[in-house]
Amino acid sequence: MKKLSITAWIFIAMLFGIALGIVAPEFSQKLTIVSNIFLRLIKSVLAPLLFGTLVAGIAGSGSVQTMGRIGGKAILYFEVVTTLALAVGLLVVNVVKPGAGMSLPAEATNLAKEPVTLIKILEHTFPTSVFDAMAKGEVLQIVVFCFLFGAACTAAGAKAKLVVEFAESVAEVMFKYTGYVMYLAPPAVAAALAATVGKNGPGVIIDLGRLVLTLYGALVLFVVGVLLPVILICRIPLKRFINAAKQPWLIAFSTATSEAALPLALRNIERFGVPKHIVGFVLPTGYSFNLDGTTLYLSLASIFVAQAAGHELSWSQQIVMMLTLMLTSKGVAGVPRASLVILSGTLAAFDLPLSGVTLILGVDALMDMARTSVNVLGNMLAAAVVGKWEGVNFPTEPELGELAEEAEETQDRHTATAAM
Repeated sequence: MKKLSITAWIFIAMLFGIALGIVAPEFSQKLTIVSNIFLRLIKSVLAPLLFGTLVAGIAGSGSVQTMGRIGGKAILYFEVVTTLALAVGLLVVNVVKPGAGMSLPAEATNLAKEPVTLIKILEHTFPTSVFDAMAKGEVLQIVVFCFLFGAACTAAGAKAKLVVEFAESVAEVMFKYTGYVMYLAPPAVAAALAATVGKNGPGVIIDLGRLVLTLYGALVLFVVGVLLPVILICRIPLKRFINAAKQPWLIAFSTATSEAALPLALRNIERFGVPKHIVGFVLPTGYSFNLDGTTLYLSLASIFVAQAAGHELSWSQQIVMMLTLMLTSKGVAGVPRASLVILSGTLAAFDLPLSGVTLILGVDALMDMARTSVNVLGNMLAAAVVGKWEGVNFPTEPELGELAEEAEETQDRHTATAAM
């Protein structure tokens, strides 16, 4: 019997949680401790994960000069596209209003008393102590420190080798740590959905389903309205790009992790015609700086929580939130549901109830599959766009080497099947 994945268990847990909430509503409301423990563990990932991934990513480039022209073009593209992703999420969530009419558990909030402004965010962005920022989970302060620290490591050269290796080790350990924490996701999902249904009744599932459909619709709008025009404007062969991206996209969708799709994405986009040195820089960098699906989700989910909590955010407050997400989303790791960490930090920064994360957790598996697959698609396109920007001409038909490799893989599959 094939071993079930975490994602499969989460789907089972969702159904079990809904059924338990309907059958035993009073008992189900006592299960919030399970989802609360999971949320505390997720929050514990935040500081070391940001430190390891950002410092290792920035310092790992070797030197500021090697980033040069390609790095500048890649980062410019990342910023433009992720900003458009945030805008699409913001637009769709304000039009559809999936959180309207819901009610989150009452929590102390003082957003109306003391509105968050851009000046306050900027002032609070810079840490007086990185250890204090890490202890309090101040996402913006940690990101700023990691950017500066990574740049300093790059400038220090060989003398910072041990520090960079330490950051890489921390990142690797935190990937494993996050994997262990995610084993608690199925019972946490079951508990979260059971408690939600037990308290609010089965009708709440309709509201959560509306959130899922809103996200899927927003992601389709982003792919058709942003990524497709980029392909057409840059004259990237659409059919060949789809063939190159479909397998990594399916892997990312089914596993809900970008990391699982990375090896195949690197190979396919290089086979597509993007030079190796561009692929090697743009794709891994994009895993921290160009998460289109995740940034769209974060903008949509943040406003959804505000709507469900009954907070009417002004457009200026929403724009400040988007600027915050534009920075904090750069530290999201390519592991399942790591965006919950960033969402928690953003809600805390704007004094919105963290119970919104618990509510979203019940259907997060469905949303994570979609946003992760769009992340992979966006990063593969970014590598192709930078390659085109560097003067690479992509053939409209597969080249002989590509056809030969595909034929060899097909033959290997047939041989393996015949041997079974």
